[in-house]
Amino acid sequence: MASKRSSMKVKFVLVLAGIVLLCCVSVAAIAQNDSAANVESLTLGQCIDYALKRQPALNQAKIGIRIAKATNAISLSGWLPQVNLAANATHYNTLPTTFISDSLGGPPVTTHSGITNTVIPQLSASQTIFNPQLLYAAHSAPLYIREAEEITDSTKINVVSTVSKTFYNLLLTLEQINVLKEDTARLDRNVMDTYHQYVGGIVDETDYEEAIITLNNSLVQLKQQVENVTPEYATLKQMMGYPVEKQFNVAFDTLQMMQEILFDTAQSLQYENRIEYQLVKTFKQLQRQQTTYYDLAFLPTASVFYNYYYEYENNTASDIFDKAYPYSYFGLSLNIPLFTGFSRLENRHKSRLQEDILNWSEVNLKSQIYTEYTTALASYKSNLYNWRLMADNRTRAKNVYRIVSLQYKEGIVAYLNMIVAESNLIASEIGYTNALFQLLSSKIDVQKAMGVIPYNQ
Repeated sequence: MASKRSSMKVKFVLVLAGIVLLCCVSVAAIAQNDSAANVESLTLGQCIDYALKRQPALNQAKIGIRIAKATNAISLSGWLPQVNLAANATHYNTLPTTFISDSLGGPPVTTHSGITNTVIPQLSASQTIFNPQLLYAAHSAPLYIREAEEITDSTKINVVSTVSKTFYNLLLTLEQINVLKEDTARLDRNVMDTYHQYVGGIVDETDYEEAIITLNNSLVQLKQQVENVTPEYATLKQMMGYPVEKQFNVAFDTLQMMQEILFDTAQSLQYENRIEYQLVKTFKQLQRQQTTYYDLAFLPTASVFYNYYYEYENNTASDIFDKAYPYSYFGLSLNIPLFTGFSRLENRHKSRLQEDILNWSEVNLKSQIYTEYTTALASYKSNLYNWRLMADNRTRAKNVYRIVSLQYKEGIVAYLNMIVAESNLIASEIGYTNALFQLLSSKIDVQKAMGVIPYNQ
């Protein structure tokens, strides 16, 4: 019996050394994210603000607004005067042949006319008076800018939603680590208490072995969650557009978080609040403008023009610029499309069909939005109910564990009761943490489904 007790002491020392080593590894891994070079701590709001400035996809969308404005400027430039300067230089190896009628009634006389060398600079200017294409561009320009702005707003909403949910996932892991650290500390004390009770003959060897098994299981869970921190930080950085080489900590106010849990579920769904619905409306207006353009495509294009020529002519190349013969003229240009092979009518028919597609897209989008809303709302209500029950379970599990722990130390109950109480406690704490962050994430889903996520900066 003495030798068995001696081997158990050695085993206890080895287990204790392993526990200390694993805990040190866990703490070091956590500290890697918490204290590296005194990095800054960012709240959820600060993470969102950073993402709204630096997130690559969002900045691409913002550039899209500037591209839309530049494209409009290009399309509308046709309304401004068009001025061109050109020049032609010609040298005749053989002058053109001209037929001159014979005054005596004989056959025409052939002769060569013209000047061997000519240089003609030309200044031309034109001003459009009316053009259906330019009229379409003028009416569509603000719609294209609105479209680009709405795409940017849609990207902002996705950024806010994604960053928020990724932030909550990271907080969930960190909170689970804190719970498991507390659990590991309790189990560590249980192992030492059980060992001394076993040495004193109060409990048998199985209690001690079960205490070690329970502790090892908790250490495995703790190690897994610690390892999850790094990739979850990397995911949050990606969603924010944060430099991968830089580090930051996440900070949160528990009281404020608890205040942000509740959401007024009595609000009615307004489809107009959804950015996707606004985009479909803009698409429909743009398509309507396209149809109107084809309706007016039969109208003529009209413009005025002015051309000025400063012609130099001389048979000797070296003397070509000795004298100039300028001339100019202006006029009105009118182009009436009488027949275009029915292309205008077919384009108009095609545009009408595309309007029908967008009408059906609007119907489908409404159905989709309603489904998203009802699903998100049901999930939020379910998670809210679950969170309240998990909070109650956590309180009761703590009380049960406290009572059973005292009973076990006094020898009233078996260690199996301790294992059950400890398992219920850790399950209730993890369950409460999961329920809390699931509730926060589901609130984001409800806000997104209703189109009320704050995203303007």
